[in-house]
Amino acid sequence: MNPNQVTDQAAKVAEQAGSVAQQAQELAGQVAQLASQHGGNDFWYLLTIFSLAVFVGFYVVWSVTPALHSPLMAVTNAVSSVIIVGAILAAGPEEFGAAKILGFLAVILASVNIFGGFIVTQRMLSMFKKKGK
Repeated sequence: MNPNQVTDQAAKVAEQAGSVAQQAQELAGQVAQLASQHGGNDFWYLLTIFSLAVFVGFYVVWSVTPALHSPLMAVTNAVSSVIIVGAILAAGPEEFGAAKILGFLAVILASVNIFGGFIVTQRMLSMFKKKGK
């Protein structure tokens, strides 16, 4: 694949992701407005934002060409490292509750994601090494 084609495809994917993110932001704003008008609680508002983020993430990841997989894995590892910091903060309070359990689960899942990403990236990079080394 030509590097210019990869660049063009990456630009198209970025443009599509920006469009989807903008639509999701508008939808989240509408949901927030409806929730405030009807006295909705924070749970449904946050669940809606989480669901929209899942759909946007799914759309963006499945639109990536194989040539951009390694850079995407590097960014995913960076995002997971930020998630792990937040999860440690959530798991840190002394009182036992739902936040502590969810924080602990987030630490485990983000750790698996980080280490799995490094393993996959290492395997991909080893495919490009010469056989004699």
